[in-house]
Amino acid sequence: MATDETTSPLPPAGVEEREPEKAAAPPEPSEPPELKEPAWASFTDDELLNLRFCDLDLEKEGAFLEARIEELNRELEAKGLVFRPYFWVSEDWFTPDGVPGVALPFFLARPRLMELERAQMLEVEGGTVDWCRRILRHETGHAIDHAYELHRRRHRRRLFGLSSAPYPESYAPKPYSKNFVRNLDYWYAQSHPDEDFAETFAVWLDPGSSWRERYKGWPALRKLEYMDKLMQETSSEPVPLKVRRRPFALSGLKQTLRSHYERKREMYQVELPTFYDRDLKRLFDGTPREGAATAAEFISQHRRDVRRLVARWTGVFQYTVDQVLGEMTRRARELNLVVGANPEEAKLNFSLLLAVHTMNYLHSGRYRFAL
Repeated sequence: MATDETTSPLPPAGVEEREPEKAAAPPEPSEPPELKEPAWASFTDDELLNLRFCDLDLEKEGAFLEARIEELNRELEAKGLVFRPYFWVSEDWFTPDGVPGVALPFFLARPRLMELERAQMLEVEGGTVDWCRRILRHETGHAIDHAYELHRRRHRRRLFGLSSAPYPESYAPKPYSKNFVRNLDYWYAQSHPDEDFAETFAVWLDPGSSWRERYKGWPALRKLEYMDKLMQETSSEPVPLKVRRRPFALSGLKQTLRSHYERKREMYQVELPTFYDRDLKRLFDGTPREGAATAAEFISQHRRDVRRLVARWTGVFQYTVDQVLGEMTRRARELNLVVGANPEEAKLNFSLLLAVHTMNYLHSGRYRFAL
């Protein structure tokens, strides 16, 4: 029984009164300690590109990915799901058909490889905490679909479409469509029925999505409500598919990093249009004058800033935006264009011009898959 402070019994004579011990506070969650850096971590980019994937000897995901996987498992547990995908390191993000696991990109496994990826592709896909979380939820949507063969269910096919539909080489998204959720960039849910399912799962799993409020009044809400019901049905079911295959595991890949990046850059090549001239002439002055910076120099000076800005707001990879920038720079140089009297206004207008041409490319139907 609790006693009043004024009537608390005194400690026995000769015994030192002590403060009551406080319960130890639980340790703050922290990222797993990074693994010891391999010898190739000090290689130059050129030396690193000559290595084969199998030479990297990446058996562990590394601290960054391990922390994200732990977060993902906590999200699955919070939703009451018994399913947990398994992971392995490969050349990129993907979830093979019929496999309840996820391949993780090698470049996220070590800081040095992130540096190389950024140098080769101008950005690191999944290289931020939020971006990585969104991709992992998406890929887990594929994995759970495979594990329970959810694509066979009639209602699933009616809402999302046939999983057997062929993947197109490219797609032209409709940015304002409310038939699809938005998790990854590029309006990725619109690319294929399976991607629509995985994106819907990702939004449903995200503890901060508030999907009932955010998608209220959208046709996409029916998919989310179905996902909620579907996951409740499968929450306690044992996983019927128990295979542990790891297709294209890094340890078995003999390809060099150099050939990998050559192929990857080719995949993101753009068919550059030829109608830049008119817009560039409207933006920049065609009459050279003393002291005026050339338009080519101006674009080069602001290339990084406008590339990041346009990539952020259009959802297009920086590498793709950079190719458009390169062609615009070349044409501005050949046309001998110069910057007008207001460089700040010119920078803003050029950013808008670049965004327009990037979106024109996106809507041309030639946009290739990112994942």
